[in-house]
Amino acid sequence: MSNDIIETAAAAGNFKTLASALREADLVNTLRRAGPYTVFAPTDAAFEKLPKAEIDSMLKDKEKLKGILLFHVLPGSYPSSVVNKMHDGDKVKTVSGKEFTLGLKDNVVTVNGAVVSKTDIQASNGVIHAIDTVLTPN
Repeated sequence: MSNDIIETAAAAGNFKTLASALREADLVNTLRRAGPYTVFAPTDAAFEKLPKAEIDSMLKDKEKLKGILLFHVLPGSYPSSVVNKMHDGDKVKTVSGKEFTLGLKDNVVTVNGAVVSKTDIQASNGVIHAIDTVLTPN
């Protein structure tokens, strides 16, 4: 496995908006480090659900954008085999310092209500799980 999280996300084809936002927030080099990291990555379709004004607002405020993007990243590697053993309602601390809540119901994992649609996209420095909604820290 030679591709890092950034390269793996770009190659997947459905994280173009996320890749662009990571560049805009100067987080590319952060997610190229050794890690490991677990990224709950919003798909392009997840970003499309946001109002254009909200996306424009995020892109204009680099610190806000950084906070939102880092809210999707966990320090450490959490493949689905680990996530699936966690309990419904478990709080997990993100790289941003804030927590989100895992949900597990009928073998469907959610993160703050966002559905994990694809798991275990392996990268050299971690793992990516695709989600259907952009998470915003409280």
